[in-house]
Amino acid sequence: MNEIIFLVEESPEGGYTARALGESIFTEADDIQKLHEMIKDAVHCHFEKADTPKIIRLHFVKEEVIAL
Repeated sequence: MNEIIFLVEESPEGGYTARALGESIFTEADDIQKLHEMIKDAVHCHFEKADTPKIIRLHFVKEEVIAL
């Protein structure tokens, strides 16, 4: 695997959550810098060294509600 994609969302309680597409990896952190560290750590823990993706792509999702 060359690449893994994470969906990143702002948490209602504050901070950020990230979950991998196609893998059972989930992590959270209070800020973006810490989230990067947590994602890297989670990826290293989830995969064997030979299977670790070379690229981690973050896709930021922001939900907005518009009242009529």
